[in-house]
Amino acid sequence: MKKSGYTERDICTKFITPALVKAGWDLHKQIREEVTFTAGRIVVKGKMHTRKKAKRADYILYYKTHLPLAIIEAKDDKHSVGDGMQQALEYAEILDIPFVFSSNGKAFLFHDRTGQSHLIEKEIPMDQFPSPQELWKRYKRWKGITEREEKIITQDYFVDPSGKAPRYYQRIAINRTVEAIAKGQNRILLVLATGTGKTLTAFQIIWRLWKSKMKKRILFLADRNILVDQTMANDFKHFGDKMTKIKNRKVDKSYEIYLALYQGVSGSEDWKNIYKEFSPDFFDLIIVDECHRGSAREDSAWREILEYFSPATQIGLTATPKETKDVSNIHYFGEPIYTYSLKQGIEDGFLAPYKVIRYTIDKDVEGWRPSKGMKDKYGQVIEDRIYNVKDFDRNLVLEERTKIVAKKITEYLKKTDRYQKTIVFCNNIEHAERMRQALANENSDLVAKNHKYVMRITGDNEEGKAELDNFIDPASTYPVIAVTSKLMTTGVDAQTCKLIVLDANINSMTEFKQIIGRGTRVNEEYNKFSFTIMDFRGVTNLFADPAFDGDPVQIYESKDGDPLIPPDVEEDDSDNDNDISSVSPIDFVGEGEDMNGETEGENGAKTYYVNNVKVQVINERVQYYSEDGKLITESLKDYTRKTIKKEYASLDEFLQKWNSAERKQAIIEELLEQGILLDELQEEVGRDYDPFDLICHVAFDMKPLTRKERAMNVKKRNYFAKYGDKARAVLEALLDKYADQGVENIESMEVLKLPPFDQFGSLVEIVKSFGGKQQYLKAIRELEQQIYTSA
Repeated sequence: MKKSGYTERDICTKFITPALVKAGWDLHKQIREEVTFTAGRIVVKGKMHTRKKAKRADYILYYKTHLPLAIIEAKDDKHSVGDGMQQALEYAEILDIPFVFSSNGKAFLFHDRTGQSHLIEKEIPMDQFPSPQELWKRYKRWKGITEREEKIITQDYFVDPSGKAPRYYQRIAINRTVEAIAKGQNRILLVLATGTGKTLTAFQIIWRLWKSKMKKRILFLADRNILVDQTMANDFKHFGDKMTKIKNRKVDKSYEIYLALYQGVSGSEDWKNIYKEFSPDFFDLIIVDECHRGSAREDSAWREILEYFSPATQIGLTATPKETKDVSNIHYFGEPIYTYSLKQGIEDGFLAPYKVIRYTIDKDVEGWRPSKGMKDKYGQVIEDRIYNVKDFDRNLVLEERTKIVAKKITEYLKKTDRYQKTIVFCNNIEHAERMRQALANENSDLVAKNHKYVMRITGDNEEGKAELDNFIDPASTYPVIAVTSKLMTTGVDAQTCKLIVLDANINSMTEFKQIIGRGTRVNEEYNKFSFTIMDFRGVTNLFADPAFDGDPVQIYESKDGDPLIPPDVEEDDSDNDNDISSVSPIDFVGEGEDMNGETEGENGAKTYYVNNVKVQVINERVQYYSEDGKLITESLKDYTRKTIKKEYASLDEFLQKWNSAERKQAIIEELLEQGILLDELQEEVGRDYDPFDLICHVAFDMKPLTRKERAMNVKKRNYFAKYGDKARAVLEALLDKYADQGVENIESMEVLKLPPFDQFGSLVEIVKSFGGKQQYLKAIRELEQQIYTSA
């Protein structure tokens, strides 16, 4: 059949899909079209957010559900047969798919990523597309899969009645793990960033191995009671009466799926080691959640349990594998079989991006030395030496320092949302209690309404721990601010944290990543698309470490006289104390905490309490992180100038691109893609300038005009005289809209449905007053030309 003038969709429906069906692919079970596999990276603009375009494959072909074999990229018949191959290969690498095809409806170009073919790419006729059996045979030959292994590898996933299915990276982790175990690998490490669904992944791995009868008795180990309970109630609930939790040191060997707190099955005395009531070969599979916390250390209780059950296949799950001279996950479990990083999660739009506000306190930088014979508030003579940030809130307490931190936190909350869930990390429990008091005093109005507005949630405090469930419940308003030290660095999904405050000395990259993970979850229902980190200890210097892979949107360090919050966060004028629309996701830990430094200073030394030393925030520069995660050390203007001139060699080149664009918004989006921080630039240069003037001024030294100045220039020219009364009134209103809000707000026809345009009639009626849609769009383009014509 002659093919001419067909769209991409025509090519799919008329030629590609029929070719697949003819080759034996089941239309309903094996062929999926237009498969969106990422959410699109979140781009934050003040209180608003947008998403970049999600990645979408034209076709994914499955041997069985969640066992993809091939990807096809379709093009219209104006493109060559291989025009979609490079995009298809990029997607295939992300999705872990071995066989790749591109087609324009005239033929297929086949790329074999397994390397089995003599030619890595070859063109095949439309009627010779390989069958599912052919590609599966190729796959098995590539992987060396035996008949016994095939039964395990092709075991179905659990199908959730709600329709919830694993995301692409979960599917890769599950498939690689099941395949490795089927082939006899007994130690496996999976690294999945916090907030990406490790327990759901674990559930599907267990389900498939259990249903295939390869693994009959399974133990899931965790180190927090709430982790075990939450897992049983949520992802693992489908095991029903086959599942039990080992508690009260009682063993019942009649179950198949066991969940246990490792502290609940082991201990320093032999009678506590109830895991030994099971024979070493009782369990076929053991999964260790958050394995970085204990199993990595050779002398840990975790390791004793794992070594006792050494005949079992063992899987370690973590967001942050530990690698030190004393502790190694990789030494025990082996290299990760799959890694899904924080950076990739943010890029895909499954995890929330973040901003950082850095504060530098004078005494942290300069240190502090007592005068000779100086006593603290309790009459203790203070040891004469220089105290620095490592000492503060351990060996020396500067009470004014705690107060100024609480003050800055409160100022931020007042300027954004006082009911956004917040975690404040302190050095130790005693520091956390003092911080609670300081925050309560700074927020006395809200604490008077409900004393649970601020709660210390630490391992030693039963009242605080009792509020755990309320803090992690998105529907629960209180507590709002949780002050802690070690208790909340890792673990449970709480879904309500939008602000993380660092006032603790954190040197461990593992701990730092876990803390950042408390805010990375996206929760659309509660309008959580990003979060903020306030850093009072320079902890966020760890972002520059190559071991950290998640780039923040912005780092902001306030100077004297600068706004407290980053420039793209606007004040909340509603003053609605009951508004919790911006609360967000989080992780949390249920029990046990480092009690270090509770009553004594570091290494058992005395702690001195000083209440009469002035402390203040000192000047610091603003720093940003670019789109590629690299630290921008030059000024925002210099960075913008350099980035723009990489794209546009001259002002004329930029003007030509701007003036020829049918939609200015498309260029604005391109600038954002290139890492130009337009919102922040507006704060520095002026909120009244639109992106055109910002770029021309900063990159090419042109004098900028405000939007109102440009609108006034258009009105002076009497440009609208050639239009009828109604069309002229619409254009004048659009010009006013531009003057108030910018060019992005006049390019969409949807704006005609909003006030003040609704007074001119319906959208159809307004467009008709211009003579039709094309004439209306032409009028908008001409209006934009007038706006950007120099006076």
